[in-house]
Amino acid sequence: MSSQKSLKIFFSAGEPSGDLHGANLIRQLQHRCGNIEAVGYGGPKMAQAGCRLHADLTALAVMWVGRVLLNLHKFWNLASRADRYFRHHRPDAVVLIDYPGFNWWIARRAKVHGIPVFYYAPPQIWSWAQWRVKKMRRLVDHILCSLPFEADWFLAHGCNATFVGHPFFDQVRRERYDEEFLREHSGRPGPLVTILPGSRMQEVAHNTKWFLKAAALVREKAPDVRFAMATFKPHHAEMVRREIESAGVPVEVYVGKTPELMRLADCCMSVSGSVSLELLYHTKPTVILYWVSRFAYFVQRFFRKVKYITLVNLLSTDELYPADITPYDSSQEGAEKVLFPEYLTCEDKSQQIAAHVIEWLNDGSKRKLRIAELERLKAKVAHGGASSRAAEYIVNILADRSVPIPRPHFVPVGETTPI
Repeated sequence: MSSQKSLKIFFSAGEPSGDLHGANLIRQLQHRCGNIEAVGYGGPKMAQAGCRLHADLTALAVMWVGRVLLNLHKFWNLASRADRYFRHHRPDAVVLIDYPGFNWWIARRAKVHGIPVFYYAPPQIWSWAQWRVKKMRRLVDHILCSLPFEADWFLAHGCNATFVGHPFFDQVRRERYDEEFLREHSGRPGPLVTILPGSRMQEVAHNTKWFLKAAALVREKAPDVRFAMATFKPHHAEMVRREIESAGVPVEVYVGKTPELMRLADCCMSVSGSVSLELLYHTKPTVILYWVSRFAYFVQRFFRKVKYITLVNLLSTDELYPADITPYDSSQEGAEKVLFPEYLTCEDKSQQIAAHVIEWLNDGSKRKLRIAELERLKAKVAHGGASSRAAEYIVNILADRSVPIPRPHFVPVGETTPI
């Protein structure tokens, strides 16, 4: 596309990770098409990349139905505002990044106005709520997939999907580290266990208690161990410091030092999420916890279609949809082959979490073996360039406005699409 041809693209990203991916994509679009206007919903990193934000959607990153309902009026107002913008300013395209609950609303309004919709880093509906593929087929013109098997699944379900790679690997490859911080902490005695409690307040609130209980158990078997907790925002740090004081476990708390603390760690305890890909990149033995309420745990059984909740485990498994999809447990046959032991639970799994960490700290051969396994998977999947490929795809599709956008969501008469 000629750099003189102007493009106006509306973005919608609601998670901190989506903010990162959106920022990298905007920079790549600017590189290919300098005359681009990026507008919409995102966060501070997208704003730094040149996106004119109508609202900071990352401030509304919420989980679970109750929290969503409390903020429903805010989401409704933002969706209505987007609708007015589409009507009066008509962007050339809408790019959605994860955050499916709200982004379905944006997609629906874009389609009403005949604006092509791209979904970058799409929601993992292949692992839960598979019926939503009907909505994806109806509302989204182009799905830019993050995982190798993801594109195949969407294509098999009648969607127009392309594999571009996971944008998280773009971020970790371009990460700049605080070298002074690394030098200051690398020479300290004793192994370091880094704790990653999540980027959303609910995650931090739900998981910190159990991480600290596991840390106390680890310290009994490895007295020289050090713990550091990497928090995303200052108010997260304030909350975990209160928890640490109550637990009586010595844990240092840092804000904005997640990459550095990963590099320094001997092993980690973490919540599930895209952070697992960063842990893979750094080849850190990690145990995953995702604690939910009893009600949420009951409900997830009806939606989850895969065995694992951790992306690293999904990338390494030989069977994505096994007959047995009960949550991982260390007592199950073949559990030792799972790269990141994971606990989706509503119970106290601190003893199991501690056992993995103790094994890695006290048995150097087990730790080295796990690192070698992670290195093999990293070499296979941790390639950069997702944002570059996505930008090239978007620019090429929009290059010729005379060519109609394909409608993969309209299934030909007489054909059926598997759900």
